[in-house]
Amino acid sequence: MIKKIIPAVVGLSLLAGCGSNTENKVSIEPKATKVDKAHLYYNGDIIPMSTLQPSTVEAVVEQQGKIVYVGNLAKAKDQFSNIEHVDLQGRTLLPGFIDPHSHFGMVSNTMGQVDLNPPPVGTISSIEQMLAALKAYKAENNIAEGEWIYGWGYDESQLTDKRHPNKLELDEALPNNPVYIQHTSGHMGVANSLALEKMQVSAATKNPEGGMIGRLPNSNEPNGLVQETAMYPFVGHMLQVLNSKQAEFFEQTQDFYAAKGITTAQDGMTDREAIRFFQSQADQGKLKIDLVSLAGFSELESNLKDASLKFKDYKNGFKVQGTKIIADGSPQGKTAYFTQPYLTKVEGCQTDCKGLPSLSQDTLNDLFKLAYKADNQLFIHANGDASIDMIIKAHEVASKALKQPVDKNRRTVVIHSQFVRPDQLETFKKYNIEPSFFTNHAYFWGDVHVENLGKQRANFLSPIVSADKLGLKYTNHSDAMVTPVDPLFTVWSAVNRLSRSGKIIGAEQQASPYQALQAITSHAAYQLFEEDSKGTLEVGKAADFVVLDKNPLTVKPMQIRDIKVVQTIKNGKPIYQINSKATDATQ
Repeated sequence: MIKKIIPAVVGLSLLAGCGSNTENKVSIEPKATKVDKAHLYYNGDIIPMSTLQPSTVEAVVEQQGKIVYVGNLAKAKDQFSNIEHVDLQGRTLLPGFIDPHSHFGMVSNTMGQVDLNPPPVGTISSIEQMLAALKAYKAENNIAEGEWIYGWGYDESQLTDKRHPNKLELDEALPNNPVYIQHTSGHMGVANSLALEKMQVSAATKNPEGGMIGRLPNSNEPNGLVQETAMYPFVGHMLQVLNSKQAEFFEQTQDFYAAKGITTAQDGMTDREAIRFFQSQADQGKLKIDLVSLAGFSELESNLKDASLKFKDYKNGFKVQGTKIIADGSPQGKTAYFTQPYLTKVEGCQTDCKGLPSLSQDTLNDLFKLAYKADNQLFIHANGDASIDMIIKAHEVASKALKQPVDKNRRTVVIHSQFVRPDQLETFKKYNIEPSFFTNHAYFWGDVHVENLGKQRANFLSPIVSADKLGLKYTNHSDAMVTPVDPLFTVWSAVNRLSRSGKIIGAEQQASPYQALQAITSHAAYQLFEEDSKGTLEVGKAADFVVLDKNPLTVKPMQIRDIKVVQTIKNGKPIYQINSKATDATQ
C-alpha cells in the first residue's frame, strides 16, 4: 500500500550532473513575508526541462504553489529571507510527470476485478491458472451466485496455451455467474455463456460494424471472444456495475499515480456520468493531482451543445480537454488496421487480414468536421498505418470543408501512432498533428510484433528519434491499464527498446534519456495546451515537482527503471513520499 504523506518538508539526496547557466528572474516582492513563506530546493540535480539540451540549475524556489525563482543558489538565498531550505542531498528534482494518456477510471475499476496479467505485471501464465484465479476470487470475496465477475489483463500471447480462453472453459469454472474478462489491450475480451446471454449475443447475432464475435468451430455459436465494437456492450455494462465503487477507490487511485511521480493524470475516454463524478470529487476538494479527461466521441454532438460542459478549462483541478475517437484496434490483438496484412493467422479472417477500422471514412470525416468547427481538440486512437491514413484524410477533408488552414494550431493528437510511417510523420509536422507514442510495447509485445508484422514494421514502432528530428512534440504513455502506470518504466522502454526476450526492437529509434523525459514533461504539457503553466521549471509555473533517488540522465540506461520516486509535490505541497529515514532539512 502507498504510504500516507507526512506534512513536514523532508531532506532528500544528489548525483553529480550537468552544469547549467539557466536562470529565471522573479518579479515579486524581494523579501517574502512570514505568510508567504517560500521553499528553496538545492544541493541536487535540478533539471528544468526548459532547454533543448540537458542542463541543470542550482536552485528552485517555490512560494504559494508557484515557482518564483530558478537559477543561482547564492542569488536565491540573497533574494529570499523568510525561506525554508530543502536539501535534496544529491537527489534529482524534475517537473512533475504529466501522464500523456492512461485510463484513470479503468485503473480505479481494476481494483474491483481479478488480476489476470502475465509476469512481470501479474502471475497468470496459463488458462488453467486463469480459471483458478477466477474461482478463488469468487470464494475469497463471497460473491453470490448470479453476480457479475470481471477480470482484466489476460494476454493470450503470453500464455503457455497460446490462445484465448473460451466460454466453455469459463462456464466450467464459474457456471452460475456471468463472467467477462478483458484482454490486456483493452480491445477485446471473453464472456461466458451467462454473460453472452445477458448481453443478448447468440448464434443469430451478426458481427457489428468494426467488430467481430468469435465462433465455435464449424458453427455460428459464439465462443465467447468479442473484439472491438462487439465488446462495447460488455464494457459498458461493466462500468455501470463498477461505478458504484468509484468513490471507494478514488483516493487510492490518486495515491497510486502520485507514487509514480505523476502530478497530472489523464482519463483517456470518459462518458458523461464519469465526467460528472470526477467533477463532483473535484468540487468537494478531493483532488490531490490534476485530472484531465477526454470525452467519448459517441457523445460529441450532445457534448458540444451542452453549455454546462466547458472544454479546456480547469475547475478545482479537473477539466475535459477534448474528445477521444477510436479509429482502430490493437496490434497485439491483430485488430489494428494496416495497409499490409498480418503475417500470422488472424482469428475470424481467412485472407488479406489487415485488421479493422473502427469507423468508416465518412463517419470519421463527419466527426472531424464537427469537432474542428467547434475548436474541440481531438485525440484519436490509431495503431496501424491504414488508420493513420484515414485520420490524415479526415483532417484534410474537415480543414477544406471549414476553410481552415491544415496547419491551424489545433494540436490534434494521434494516440499510440505505433506503426506510423515516415511519410506520415512528415505529414504530422506539416499539419500540426502530434503523436503520442507507446514504447512500452517494445518490451511487452516487441517479440509478438516481429512475428506478426515482420522486423521492418516492428523496428519502427513508436519512432521517437525520427519524430524528434522533425521537431514534433511527441509524448509517450502507458495507456494504463494496458501497461502499468510507471513513467520511469516508460522512459526506460523508450531508451532501451528491449523486448521480453532481450532483443532490441529498432536500435535506430532508441531515444536519449532527455528525449524520453521531454515526452512526459514539456511535450506533454504542450499537447494539453498547458505549456505556459506546467511541464518545465520556470518562473510563474506551478510548483509541480518529482524528486528521484537517481538521475535518469547519468545512470546506465538499463538502470532507469530501477530509479525510485522519493517525493511528489503538487502546487508546492507534498502528496507522496517514500518511506525514508531522511530528516527535516529546514535551516
